[in-house]
Amino acid sequence: MTTPASIPPASRPRLPRGVRLVHNEAQGGHVLLAPERIFKADPIAAEILKRCTGEATFDAIVEDLARTYSAPRERIEADVTVLLRQLAEKKLLEL
Repeated sequence: MTTPASIPPASRPRLPRGVRLVHNEAQGGHVLLAPERIFKADPIAAEILKRCTGEATFDAIVEDLARTYSAPRERIEADVTVLLRQLAEKKLLEL
């Protein structure tokens, strides 16, 4: 398994134009809506994506999640990096 490339600490992840994170009762949680596509976001992914507004830096997002969930920063950074890189590859996130 290859390790995803790191994300620059000053990067400001955001959803691209036409992609929205919405709460959908029928889907049982949050979903990412994109043109002609829908992706169910588990609760952890939804918490990460709520912070991807283009305002907060990657570093600030990781710090906030580590503080909010009392989790090791290194683990949070690794998990967030994997998720954001996967979404960026699918054109569902801009880094």
